[in-house]
Amino acid sequence: MSERGPSTAPSHGSSPEPSPEISSVPAPNPAAANAVVGVPEVGAAPAPLAAARRTGLLVTFVLGGLTALPPLSMDMYLPALPEVTNALNSPAATVQLTLTSCLAGMALGQLVIGPMSDKWGRRRPLLIGMVVYVLATAICALAPTAELLIGFRLLQGLAGAAAIVIARAVVRDLYDGVEMARFFSTLMLISGAAPIVAPLIGGQVLRFADWRGVFVVLTVVGAALTAVVWRTLDETLPPERRQTGGVGAALRTMRGLLGDRVFAGYTLTGGFAFAVLFSYISASPFVVQEIYGASPQAFSLLFGVNSVGLIVVGQINGKLLVGRVSLDKALAAGIGIITVASVALLLMSTGVFGKVGLFPVATALFVLMSAMGLLLPNTNAQALMRTPHAAGSASALLGTSSFLVGAIASPLVGIAGEDTAVPMALVQLACSLLSAAFFFGMCRPWRPRSPMAAAG
Repeated sequence: MSERGPSTAPSHGSSPEPSPEISSVPAPNPAAANAVVGVPEVGAAPAPLAAARRTGLLVTFVLGGLTALPPLSMDMYLPALPEVTNALNSPAATVQLTLTSCLAGMALGQLVIGPMSDKWGRRRPLLIGMVVYVLATAICALAPTAELLIGFRLLQGLAGAAAIVIARAVVRDLYDGVEMARFFSTLMLISGAAPIVAPLIGGQVLRFADWRGVFVVLTVVGAALTAVVWRTLDETLPPERRQTGGVGAALRTMRGLLGDRVFAGYTLTGGFAFAVLFSYISASPFVVQEIYGASPQAFSLLFGVNSVGLIVVGQINGKLLVGRVSLDKALAAGIGIITVASVALLLMSTGVFGKVGLFPVATALFVLMSAMGLLLPNTNAQALMRTPHAAGSASALLGTSSFLVGAIASPLVGIAGEDTAVPMALVQLACSLLSAAFFFGMCRPWRPRSPMAAAG
């Protein structure tokens, strides 16, 4: 059966059993896709094939750029963390809060911007958020203390939330079912490049400038992306599909979404999987550079290799698995892989295998990062397939759960200081097990599902 209700559509894979995630779904709406970039609609006739392909490519790059903004904001800054610690005379745990505050801002901002986009459309809230993001990022470059930097990073995150929450909502406006899962995997080809490029850029910036130069570069990137959005991304949510009412209506919509066990299950599954990823992002600069003595440039290279693994697996998911293997089976495989990798990291960091070098640890981290290519696009697709009536609010809840859990995990990886990787491995293992518990306990992929009632 489909994510919307019962169906007897057969699986596209080799197994004869029905697959709820890959039943027949509508293709992307050509008229809606044209609206994104201002291609005029003429009656109900489909756009020419060449124009449709150009439109699809442009949509992919614009939305990919928006989803890349959060990892750019985080990862370009990672090689500078030890330098910030010294320059601002602050302990590592305090400096890690500059990551936590940005992440928390992105989480809370999505709760506001998501419902706003359901009520007022996607374009206006996105542009306002992007302008504020650029201003906040410029201010970060001037912060004289760690405390002020934490505050400015919070503002940066609050504004930057518009990019990721509205990008997901636009995908839901234009795509459904299998096509949506494939599009999310395609977006990973672009947004997944950000973790590769960002630390490399950050490491090179540190050759010629101090940590403040990283925020100068981020300001330029944000301004360029804002200009591209202004010129190319038109409205995708027509007035007749927008939500009505004020704050109360938005809260009722979110309450209805959270009241759906399956939607909540996928949201929590993805949230704790993201916490595994972010514990790596937060702790790896200190683990790789302080414990194993790697340079900022070597750390950037290792981080980039791990991100390549995420991109490759994401493309395998979108191009080979989706439509052949159920999304839930791919999700289960991803959860199993990150759990095994987390166990290996914990055993290595506690000395069970004796003293190990950087290569075994880096290998386990590579496996963990690569498995996210199975988890992240499929949890998003499975959750959003149930919420065509409130894509902005649903996207906000998906993003908020991920960013809040990640923000909680971030300081935990540094509680034992800079000389041990045990806290990172413990947090990763705990979050992997919680992700598995929510997936199997709430999503119950082996059971038939009823359609979700419209919320709000």
